[in-house]
Amino acid sequence: MCLSDRGLFSGYTAGPFYDEMFASQGLARSHYARLFETLGGMAPSQFEERRKHADLSFLLQGITFTVYNDGRGTERLFPFDLIPRILPQSEWTRIESGLSQRVVALNLFLQDVYGKQLILKDRKIPSPLVYSCRYFRREMIGLEVPRGIYTHVCGIDLVRDSSSGEFLVLEDNVRTPSGVSYVLENRLVMTRTFPQAFQEHQVLPVNHYPAELSRILRTLSPRTEADAQIVLLTPGIHNSAYFEHSFLAQQMGIELVEGRDLIVDGVVVYTKTIYGLKRVDVIYRRVDDDFLDPLCFRSDSMLGVPGLMGAYRAGNVALANTPGNGVADDKAIYAHVPTMIKYYLDEDPILRSVETYLCDRSDHLSHVLSHLPEMVVKSVGESGGYGMLMGPSAARAEIEAFRERIVAEPRNYIAQPIVPLSVVPSYDASAQCMAGRHVDLRPYCLYDGQKVTIVPGGLTRVALQPGSLVVNSSQGGGSKDTWVLRGEW
Repeated sequence: MCLSDRGLFSGYTAGPFYDEMFASQGLARSHYARLFETLGGMAPSQFEERRKHADLSFLLQGITFTVYNDGRGTERLFPFDLIPRILPQSEWTRIESGLSQRVVALNLFLQDVYGKQLILKDRKIPSPLVYSCRYFRREMIGLEVPRGIYTHVCGIDLVRDSSSGEFLVLEDNVRTPSGVSYVLENRLVMTRTFPQAFQEHQVLPVNHYPAELSRILRTLSPRTEADAQIVLLTPGIHNSAYFEHSFLAQQMGIELVEGRDLIVDGVVVYTKTIYGLKRVDVIYRRVDDDFLDPLCFRSDSMLGVPGLMGAYRAGNVALANTPGNGVADDKAIYAHVPTMIKYYLDEDPILRSVETYLCDRSDHLSHVLSHLPEMVVKSVGESGGYGMLMGPSAARAEIEAFRERIVAEPRNYIAQPIVPLSVVPSYDASAQCMAGRHVDLRPYCLYDGQKVTIVPGGLTRVALQPGSLVVNSSQGGGSKDTWVLRGEW
């Protein structure tokens, strides 16, 4: 199939990167062949009409996010690219197995590090690394959590390396991972915009996520599941993920509350209603640890609930995710996850991690400082693309500023070689044609203590700026619908 005469794909090239749609110039991979035929036969005006229809759907549903470091302080539509990312089931099966293995190991690590700390006593992971983590909560040591589950909801970031075509784990997100609402809304918009494509492809569904999350939350209730009263705790309308909070609460049929809506009386949590107080059994919290309870964490917090941790310790309310989880997704701890998998499960990791340099190790630090212009440097506790240096595209002054920060606080930084991310064709509205754009993948994993349930596919984030490797929406990225196909193609 020659691309030069294929309409929207005219002149398309992936460059030196792994192209997920094309095996070679003009030859679509088997699982993309039908979609390529459909899109290749469309005129730019036809595609543009569907793109505007999709944008209108997002606008009418209020699907937005907020960029905190933008001087305009505006709420924006989440950029959405209509070209789906497609994964065959054979590839997804391996990803699913690797993610399940990782989630179970992370949960065992959290059980251990807040319990007997055997992995530290056996010196498999350095104790100072754990104790110096800003998200390690000493308040959680020795506390028995409901059903022993810490990692109820995980969002694990994957990238495909262009040099090998292999999926690698880039980051773990086990605190309050966001983005799943876009997975569900992207799918809804795609089914309306390209209904025929869904008839031609056997795409695995994603709409069971809210029901599965609700089921897991109910099992945590200190009372019977039938009596369980669940709420979703949000920081409020100014939070960047507020759309998601309200969306998930609505989908699960539970109350969306802020800290001021809850009260603790006699180590029991209640929500205030016009009919009086109503007991709360489970809180799906989207408020960070620091702000959960001003009596336990930050005393100046106006977002949390005074006495909440006391009720939690008494076993009268369950929290998901569990406070203190941030020690497991600290970017320096990330480098030790393969050790966790071997230690707790006696297995080799199914999915490899990206090579990582820990700046608090002198040998690693010297290498990082000598190669800063070639590496990506990350602050261990930041997310959303903040606190990061992209060496190859950074100005000399920015590189030198990071050098000073690293030397001053080496524990606060890790560095990784630049991974040449794979590309997926994406629509360039200004040129009205397809262009290769770099992508990552965030699957969402739910854990009930027995099995890990993973939404097929997850959120594909795309760097919409030409040449950019930064996919975060806060840094100009967008998203795609991710199709996992049933059977072989």
